[in-house]
Amino acid sequence: LKGRVVENISKRCGGFLRKLSLRGCIGVGDSSLKTFAQNCRNIEHLNLNGCTKITDSTCYSLSRFCSKLKHLDLTSCVSITNSSLKGISEGCRNLEYLNLSWCDQITKDGIEALVRGCRGLKALLLRGCTQLEDEALKHIQNYCHELVSLNFQSCSRITDEGVVQICRGCHRLQALCLSGCSNLTDASLTALALNCPRLQILEAARCSHLTDAGFTLLARNCHDLEKMDLEECILITDSTLVQLSVHCPKLQALSLSHCELITDDGILHLSNSTCGHERLRVLELDNCLLITDVALEHLENCRGLERLELYDCQQVTRAGIKRMRAQLPHVKVHAYFAPVTPPTAVGGSGQRLCRCCVIL
Repeated sequence: LKGRVVENISKRCGGFLRKLSLRGCIGVGDSSLKTFAQNCRNIEHLNLNGCTKITDSTCYSLSRFCSKLKHLDLTSCVSITNSSLKGISEGCRNLEYLNLSWCDQITKDGIEALVRGCRGLKALLLRGCTQLEDEALKHIQNYCHELVSLNFQSCSRITDEGVVQICRGCHRLQALCLSGCSNLTDASLTALALNCPRLQILEAARCSHLTDAGFTLLARNCHDLEKMDLEECILITDSTLVQLSVHCPKLQALSLSHCELITDDGILHLSNSTCGHERLRVLELDNCLLITDVALEHLENCRGLERLELYDCQQVTRAGIKRMRAQLPHVKVHAYFAPVTPPTAVGGSGQRLCRCCVIL
């Protein structure tokens, strides 16, 4: 899509246009969007995801002419800086949703400027904003008490101190992504448990310091949990599954990829729980090395299961999967079985291949 097309759309639609997606329109730049902003002053929902040509100039235009804007997606607009956030905060005070993922020039100063003006934000997505530190989270906590969704994926400088601040100020939080925030410990889970009882989605992949103790407290206080991504939370054991089974009856999706201490016994508790019987749709167990066919027998109780990940579960067999699918024919099972190691060549001179190699 060329810039002139956007200009023509804006001239034809004018004040009638409320929603527009230009996702991936790499040919659209600041000049076209200035014309758009001038003509479409009633725009409420604007998606500029992947419009990599735009700069702070576009945000100035939106700030000046589009005061009714509620939803703005600037994902991967990598030229955006703190100046854009200052402009948005001054002119777009009705903003409820803002996605700044991978805008990696943003710092705590930009966040402070933003939240001072946009206090009604309900969703703020900051994936890959790698310069953000705890002080940015403190600013969010001070001004944005309506937030229900926050995403800090790969904001690796964030520590427990920042998460604790967020939890103390954002009691309505329903979805939180902390995946890749590798400094976090159980102190963050404790803060969530004590302050955010409405939590439904928690993504904590690669937070390798989190333990059963933290998830126990979380499960006992956050009974509305529906989706949890615990990939590479390598310290958790079946104890976490026991607590989730008892206290989180709404759980629909659970990732335990690379949680190598999980055993068949943990799956037994999950399968026999209310969520197992009634809600569980997705379960990811890839690289859980202690899982065997016994776990698949337990999962036959999960009548609503739709997808099961079993890559590199080396003790799971084709026969075990076949037996389970006989009981749950609708479930999609993703697994991998390495080819059998060929015998040594006669005379011992041939090279022996590992089980992961395919003979061509």
